[in-house]
Amino acid sequence: MQQAYKRHWPRPKVLILNFPHNPTTSCVDLDFFCQVVEFARAEGLLVVHDFAYADLVFDGYRAPSLLQVPGAKEVGVEFFSMSKSFNMPGWRVGFAVGNPALVGALRKMKSYLDYGIFQPLQIASIVALNELEHEVQVICDMYQQRRDVLVLGLQRLGWPVQMPRGTMFVWAPIPEPYRAMGSLEFSKHVLKEAKVAVSPGIGFGEGGDHHVRFALIENAHRTRQALRGLRRLF
Repeated sequence: MQQAYKRHWPRPKVLILNFPHNPTTSCVDLDFFCQVVEFARAEGLLVVHDFAYADLVFDGYRAPSLLQVPGAKEVGVEFFSMSKSFNMPGWRVGFAVGNPALVGALRKMKSYLDYGIFQPLQIASIVALNELEHEVQVICDMYQQRRDVLVLGLQRLGWPVQMPRGTMFVWAPIPEPYRAMGSLEFSKHVLKEAKVAVSPGIGFGEGGDHHVRFALIENAHRTRQALRGLRRLF
């Protein structure tokens, strides 16, 4: 983070973070955010943290919030989305918390861009936040089961994939025999030979070209079907 900042001129003014991270599934601890806040203060940076996968965490891990750090509200804001924790994709309901000036600027900007969210969606979201916290764990357990089926199945095939601690994705290095293909051509190959769709890592930037991303959107039965197709690659 600090190296990337120092390599660029003019210096960046905003640091955008996302943990648990899409697509790499990387997770951090609270000490990381302490360093972020300290760095932002020293350099006069604003921090924007996308906390969309806050609740989709596994194996006892709890994702820390940027706002747990003393002084974080002085330098940044954090966004939360209902899409992941409460299975509301497409509703586009979320909120921002943090620095009053930044939140105020966002509110002012949005007042020129849109007219607000359809009221029944707002009411449903309020009910979810106030009364359905237990459902978050149900959804999380569902993704953890899918994660276990997929990752353990890939490992049995000889595909060295790490078990992610968060998100609804699996970030998989392209197997060595196919590494030279790059992620786009490898994804096409997987679709043709195994009838399985994966996201090429190049779509997330050049640094992702040696990986593909699996999404845990299918149930365990369908995932096992996909694994049988992937067996042909090995």
